Amino acid sequence: MWVYLLAGGLLGFALAYLFFELRFRLRLRSLSRSFDVKKGKIVEQLAPYLQSFPYDPHDARFIGNPVDFVVFDGLNAGRDVSIVFVEVKSGKASLNENERRIREAIEKKRIKFEIFRSQ
Repeated sequence: MWVYLLAGGLLGFALAYLFFELRFRLRLRSLSRSFDVKKGKIVEQLAPYLQSFPYDPHDARFIGNPVDFVVFDGLNAGRDVSIVFVEVKSGKASLNENERRIREAIEKKRIKFEIFRSQ
């Protein structure tokens, strides 16, 4: 009889250990992903000040969503202006559906300028 109790106790201990180990690993993975997201958000906003950023930081305007920056290339230098939409990605991140749709609209030149006058 005591053998069954011992076996049941060991089985219970093993299952409890596996449960808490799994919870710990999932929590660690969640924290790691959370850190990656926060790191990406910081890099997004600092991108114009990185040496590899190809535009004048004074020409870049952070909007964050649905793209990270609108760059008015040449504005600060008084040259002809080109408007560039910049999405900052780090690591293996790829464009989401909305970012792909915006890229397509720009590539197909579905862009216009309007003046809105409030009353």
